Amino acid sequence: MQQTIKENTNLEERFVRCYKKYRNKPLKVLLGFYRGSYHRFLLSSFFFLLKHSPALFSPLLIANVINAVLDGNDTMKRIILNVSVWLALLAIHLPANWMHNKLKSSTIRTTEAGLRAALVRKLQELSVPYHTGTRSGRLQSKIIRDVEAVETLSSQVFVNILNIVMSLAVTVGITAAKNRVILLFFVIVAPVASITIFTFRKKIREENNAFRKEMEETSARVMEMVEMVPVTRAHALEEVEETRLREQLKETAEKGYRLDMIQSHFGAVSWVVFQAFQAVCLLFSGYMAFKRMIPVGDVTFYQSGFTTVVNQFSSLINLLPILTKGLESVTSIGEVLSCDDVEQNEGKKALDDVRGEFVFDHVSYSYPNSKETVLSDVNITVRPGETIAIVGGSGSGKTTLLNMVIGFILPLGGRLLVDGNDISEINKKTFRRFISVVPQTPLLFTGTIRENITYGMENASDDDVMKAVTAANLKSLIEKLPEGLDTRVDEHGGNLSGGQRQRIAIARALIRDPKVIILDEATSALDVVSEKEIQEALDNLIKGRTTFIVAHRLSTVRNADRILVLENGTITEDGSYAELMALDGAFRKMEELQQKLE
Repeated sequence: MQQTIKENTNLEERFVRCYKKYRNKPLKVLLGFYRGSYHRFLLSSFFFLLKHSPALFSPLLIANVINAVLDGNDTMKRIILNVSVWLALLAIHLPANWMHNKLKSSTIRTTEAGLRAALVRKLQELSVPYHTGTRSGRLQSKIIRDVEAVETLSSQVFVNILNIVMSLAVTVGITAAKNRVILLFFVIVAPVASITIFTFRKKIREENNAFRKEMEETSARVMEMVEMVPVTRAHALEEVEETRLREQLKETAEKGYRLDMIQSHFGAVSWVVFQAFQAVCLLFSGYMAFKRMIPVGDVTFYQSGFTTVVNQFSSLINLLPILTKGLESVTSIGEVLSCDDVEQNEGKKALDDVRGEFVFDHVSYSYPNSKETVLSDVNITVRPGETIAIVGGSGSGKTTLLNMVIGFILPLGGRLLVDGNDISEINKKTFRRFISVVPQTPLLFTGTIRENITYGMENASDDDVMKAVTAANLKSLIEKLPEGLDTRVDEHGGNLSGGQRQRIAIARALIRDPKVIILDEATSALDVVSEKEIQEALDNLIKGRTTFIVAHRLSTVRNADRILVLENGTITEDGSYAELMALDGAFRKMEELQQKLE
């Protein structure tokens, strides 16, 4: 298993290096993906040639039989010889076919899986701001649709094109040996094919690019629609949503139609041109046979041979749309692989332990492409084991402050110190091993409740699980379920209530035994009774651990050591609950307003 993981990692690193080196040359990028596997494709093509040898040599064998009958010299001997050769070629078809597909499929599928793994790994490395600014449907399209297109492209480039070249070489070689005059008809096909390809190439590339982008947009819109179904249904907006998506689907269909039409016209023009050449070849070879310049049977061979040449060039021309689509997908995948918006941890200081001291030293921050300052000259010192509550209105900077504590974003002004270390200079992966986060919206995956709780902690004992379950007030729920902890969780936890999902998320955080706890409205989805019970459990569990709490319900932060009031990215009040109530400032006004509303 470790060896497999290492091999996959090497594949991913090679893909990234290859794209960065040849980012404007997608064909070179594709060739780079398969570096080290070229010999397997060459062997695959050799076995392809063997398995197709009956079709390649049958025109010559048939011509020989016809000539033997017409000549009348050793007729049966020559017939038996040619038929025997044909049967021998048929005998090697099955084993050759098996070897051809084994070599081709294993190489392409391994690389396909590696390419998807590279994308997955890259997505895990890309910054949180990148993900929040990119629609997930577009990323899904790159992983599924674009990699599939690259897989198809790989088959065409490394197998079909090689096979076309080999077939042409065999047919043209035999023809050259038999009659060089006829060979001229074969050779003239190449420039005609080149002119046809050149005429259509640019238009096909443009239409493929437009269609690919429209498909990404459609994928993103469909994912949004699925996620919005509860809201849409609740407000009876089904027709509005259908109309919105129908317009997108119509636009996608229109771009697909234009692509289909240019590709079909391209194929039709190619077919007519080559069929005309084939008719001329039949006329010329028939004339030569009539004048006794070639044996009559050779007319069959030349016509079949020319058909082979025409078909191979037609196949090559028909590959153009597939090649264009595949190369466009290589570029699309490269948009992710080459993105430099990643969290850099290599070579930075690894943390073996975290005490939980945080110092915000004149910290400022504003999001990319925004002139608005989200945090401005924030100065805070958080001692190890201290519980800090952060309150304020929407857009005041609470979430930004938490994201900075986790290391998702870094200060643009000032610095944030963790146990005396600048957070920009430490390996944040090692730092996050000591953090547990409970987000405002609980995120659950399809699996059992146990698997959701022990996510990333698969070696946790049953005793550890039950401690976390009890602390999160989940025990009564687990006891009621027929399968207990092994109860399956539907997608996004659809078969659980909001409070139950939140408690599972809390249990997931608790089982990690963190040094730093971050609670982003962790009790917002709970009823009053559950909130009280969990709050008591949290009060006991956060002792000795540095805790950051963001809350809109001010009653949940009364026991915090300190409460920070954020207004427009600036800390306007800092103190205990009693101290802030005595100030008669913003916090007291918020608290009194909430009490009236309750």
